[in-house]
Amino acid sequence: MPTYPYSIPIGILSPGDNSSIDSAGDAWEKIQNLLTRSINSGTVFSTPIVSTYSLVYTVAAAYYGGVLAPNGDIHFIPYSASVGQKINSSGVVSTYSLVYTVAAAYTGGVLAPNGDINFVSYTAKVGQKINSSGVVSTYSLVYTVAAGYYGGVLAPNGDTHFVPNSAAVGQKINSASVVSTYSLVYTVGSAYLGGVLAPNGDINFVPYTAKVGQKISSSGVVSTYSLVYTVATAYSGGVLVPNGDIHFVPYYAAVGQKINSSGVVSTYSLVYTVAAAYTGGVLAPNGDMHFIPYSAAVGQKINSAGVVSTYSLIYTVAAAYYGGVLTPNGDIQFIPYSAAVGQSINVMSGIPFPRGLCCSGFLNKL
Repeated sequence: MPTYPYSIPIGILSPGDNSSIDSAGDAWEKIQNLLTRSINSGTVFSTPIVSTYSLVYTVAAAYYGGVLAPNGDIHFIPYSASVGQKINSSGVVSTYSLVYTVAAAYTGGVLAPNGDINFVSYTAKVGQKINSSGVVSTYSLVYTVAAGYYGGVLAPNGDTHFVPNSAAVGQKINSASVVSTYSLVYTVGSAYLGGVLAPNGDINFVPYTAKVGQKISSSGVVSTYSLVYTVATAYSGGVLVPNGDIHFVPYYAAVGQKINSSGVVSTYSLVYTVAAAYTGGVLAPNGDMHFIPYSAAVGQKINSAGVVSTYSLIYTVAAAYYGGVLTPNGDIQFIPYSAAVGQSINVMSGIPFPRGLCCSGFLNKL
């Protein structure tokens, strides 16, 4: 079993939900163990159960991504929405006031070790967050630019890293809420969309228009690596799967692309491709990786054996959803972008993750 020389604070979790998780490596091992049990349990359905539900607030380009809070609420991250929206663990949808709103404000968010959910600034000139008590507040950023960052990832040391889209520098918030910047190796307009924490502590940025991959190690070293396939607006978000591979989610890409735990990049065939297909993905408790439909007319997933397949959705529309969140009951909630209804899937695995694992930086991100 590999060892992990770093610790990660896990924040405020409900009693009994954290399962004694005290390091990033330990968290991933627990996730792998539950996945193995679920895959071998014989209770897994190959086709997920799809359902829809009513939203309280809908508007075009409303939310980009969502984050699971320690109390079980899923917060939608406001992009052009003028109010916050969330769904609780009982399925009740409600709205709340924001302090700062502007068109194209935030893209994705990250649960910090202290229980705050930090929104990732896209065009916003200030940071915004909601704490574990539901209080919304703003804070100063060091660097702002139009289309600056797109999604974020919690690092093993508790720092929240914003993923650079058109930003010329990296930006992060530490566990004491101090904001700082750092140098990147490669910058270009619309470079990366979302990132993924690997079991070794690296944060991999997901290439959107970037011609090379870029990552930050657990010690803060930034480096680049070669990609096999690049195209404008290729991928949007990524997912860490049970064997340690990181899959990039196809947006305009005609093939899948992944990087394994040894840093080897490879491609594979998809069953369904279309322009602006999927945005973000979620790992289900049965080991399936689900792409979240943006303008796709069908769902698409990859199982733990690497088999790609599709399934029917109830509701499809152009620019429907952006990102998804795994809940402790095994549901995957799609986050409404321009969708008029909510949509979720459940794989009926029989072995849901405890809330502490669902809140892990490996799973709880854009």
